[in-house]
Amino acid sequence: MRRITPAGRVRSVIDVPDELAASQEEFNGEAGRAFIAGLPDLTAEFLERWELTLDGRPMHGVAALVLPVVRADDTRAVLKLQLLDEESEGEPVALRVWDGDRAVRLLDHDETTGTMLLERLDATRMLSHLGDTREAVLVIARLLAHLTSVPAPPGMRRLGDIAQAMLDRAPRALNHVPDQETRRLVTDCAAAVREVADDPGDRLLHWDLHDENVLASDRAPWLAIDPKPLAGDPGFELWPALANRFDADEIRWRFDAMTDVLALDRARARAWTLGRLLQNTLWDVEDGRPPDPQQLEIARRLRNHPG
Repeated sequence: MRRITPAGRVRSVIDVPDELAASQEEFNGEAGRAFIAGLPDLTAEFLERWELTLDGRPMHGVAALVLPVVRADDTRAVLKLQLLDEESEGEPVALRVWDGDRAVRLLDHDETTGTMLLERLDATRMLSHLGDTREAVLVIARLLAHLTSVPAPPGMRRLGDIAQAMLDRAPRALNHVPDQETRRLVTDCAAAVREVADDPGDRLLHWDLHDENVLASDRAPWLAIDPKPLAGDPGFELWPALANRFDADEIRWRFDAMTDVLALDRARARAWTLGRLLQNTLWDVEDGRPPDPQQLEIARRLRNHPG
């Protein structure tokens, strides 16, 4: 019989990373503080419920605590604990649709808390470690071509709603952008989104497939993790790979290569990609930050791209 880590011991050995606590404080306020305070008990609950044994050092991103574990049948897995919100609630839905095909496999899920049990991939082999940045872009494009080939299931957040909300917020936000050239650029991005907003698409989107959200495994060269899924146009997927390991001179090559692999209409893909700059700028302005210069440069390079 397997030894299950006692709940009391879990509470004494789980140290919540300071960086995770800080990011929850910054982005989620009181809800984030409550989530962090409850993590030891939440961990103990699911180790016991799903008969898991801790099997390594905790990992974390901006939003989630990830614990290597072993199941009662000796399957290696990870326990992912995160605050349930509009982004994370769609993750298990998308993973079930993809069912391990080009994406990490979902093994179990608790709907009430958003806690997930996932297959364990190789966190030491991340796509961001691949030296050939062009090949890394093509890896992401090939994954996206497959992941976005299926329609989004009912109830998924919809790009059309997000686009309209961005357009509604843009005029007020622009009043807080003092630089005239930046204001003109963001205005052009909003105009591009307005041209395509009436046809936002219905594909299942990952939305956040950057090169640290692609891991290797024994069963596949590369698999996607950590989706923040939407229903929409695959052109809205390109931004993270354009921004990875930023190189201004590579932006247009990356855009052309990805639209080729995904067989996208370039004018529409450009419009939705400029929509990501609009989205990011709105977040920056509303949080009191200046727009990021590298992100602005991506939009500049694409705004008049003849492709």
